[in-house]
Amino acid sequence: MSAKLDKMGAEREKARQKRDEWDRRFKEWDQKYREQENLEICDITHSYHLTPDRLAELLKLARTALPETESGENTTESKEECGDEE
Repeated sequence: MSAKLDKMGAEREKARQKRDEWDRRFKEWDQKYREQENLEICDITHSYHLTPDRLAELLKLARTALPETESGENTTESKEECGDEE
């Protein structure tokens, strides 16, 4: 191969390695962010002494009280549940 192509290949490989490292770091920070967010949600829930049943009831009430988005979904849809960590 030519020297120019070898140099370009080496630069491409360095860029790929940097991309992979940034992807890994982003996934780590995203996980840490979600864990902290869930912890704060659980702390708030516990501070109000809400049982899982009472929390579900409140969320159901909130869903009916909030306006729907353009896609027809309520704005309080949750993808993860809070586990009891005490």
